[in-house]
Amino acid sequence: MAGADVTNIGDGDFKQQVLDSQEPVLVDFWATWCAPCRAIAPSIEALASQYKGQVKFAKLNIDENQDTPQEYGIRSIPTLLLFKGGRVVEQIVGAVPKARIEEAVKKALT
Repeated sequence: MAGADVTNIGDGDFKQQVLDSQEPVLVDFWATWCAPCRAIAPSIEALASQYKGQVKFAKLNIDENQDTPQEYGIRSIPTLLLFKGGRVVEQIVGAVPKARIEEAVKKALT
């Protein structure tokens, strides 16, 4: 379900793809049955293209990967976690406007 500029990740490569990343990473915790997740997907993909090379965008399916969501206390989806330097710097829960996601991304770049 990820677009060209969005990486599908799982429990196995989470550390390498997210925690060890030199650039900020926005992780979209989602599931195929989640309508709000599908609703924000176009915004995530548009921002991934817009900020390519500055911020990494990734999707983690919570049904196929349960360790990472449990570790970060993901209780509802969609949940977006923005990581910088291996730490969570922003959390967004629910289907929010693209502008709200972009605001978090811009903040991570400062």
